[in-house]
Amino acid sequence: MHKMKLYHDSFVKIKEQTKTIEMRLFDEKRSSISVGDTIIFSDTSNNEKIECLVSNIYRYPSFEELYRQHDKVSIGYNKDEIANPKDMLAYYSKEMIEQYGVVAIEIQVQ
Repeated sequence: MHKMKLYHDSFVKIKEQTKTIEMRLFDEKRSSISVGDTIIFSDTSNNEKIECLVSNIYRYPSFEELYRQHDKVSIGYNKDEIANPKDMLAYYSKEMIEQYGVVAIEIQVQ
């Protein structure tokens, strides 16, 4: 079992099952996640929790490649938004992305 925190907007989209891919750095914590594992997501605004099953894991060298391979709604954008991999620089530095690579964790709400 793994625990991760999410901003409220992402948490709601996972709860509504529109966001089915959680994007993260492929760091030490994320490299221990396997298909079939459970992730407990916590909403940073109210500490609400949701349990999800990991159904697939996709590794990429960059968010640009990840964005090319997955539908923008599944990674957390609204249909009317433009998906831009540079948005991830708000969370991770370019150096961190180059060091670790990135991972798309496909999840299903339990």
